[in-house]
Amino acid sequence: MTKIFIINGGQKFGHSGGKFNETITNATVDFFSQLPDFEVQTTNINEAYDPKAEVAKYVWADVVIYHTPIWWFQVPHAFKEYIDVVFTEGHNHGIYHSDGRKSDNPARNYGTGGMLHGRKYMVTSSWNAPKEAFTLPGEFFMETSVDDGVLFGFHRMNAFTGMERIDGLHFHDVEKNADIINDLKRYNEHLTETFLNTEVYESLSNCNS
Repeated sequence: MTKIFIINGGQKFGHSGGKFNETITNATVDFFSQLPDFEVQTTNINEAYDPKAEVAKYVWADVVIYHTPIWWFQVPHAFKEYIDVVFTEGHNHGIYHSDGRKSDNPARNYGTGGMLHGRKYMVTSSWNAPKEAFTLPGEFFMETSVDDGVLFGFHRMNAFTGMERIDGLHFHDVEKNADIINDLKRYNEHLTETFLNTEVYESLSNCNS
């Protein structure tokens, strides 16, 4: 049984109702809930949560799946608060025990003190920006991908805990030119390829064994 922890980071704030990320989150839950070899837990950052219970979900999971919009080139403030609160609660309680360094050589091994080794994580992000803003010469993101640019710190955060990255998916131009039907089709194909590929599934199912 592979245990999947799904986090909806789509904050409801200002003009944002969080509907796109709610739709993607529901698609993730539906995908895994129909498969007998997967077990699911969820969190919605808009709802009240118990930090200790959230830490327990991280420790329980084989795979953590994050869904987040990008606001001003960062995750929303309520999602960042969730991470700050839960990861702080997880100090010496399952998420990390230190930054990994030793006093005899403080310049080495930073970022090796995580406690979630053997787990994996995946992130989807949603953007107003079109995909061409990341790929075309002279465009805003200077030919830097989402993962190597805006989400670089997010990926290092998860590496700090010991988790390993599974390739995610990024949804572009969702405000002005949304194409929900094709986005959901592409996402379900990504989940199928990622989690139902025999070789990949065997790797996931051995995470916490």
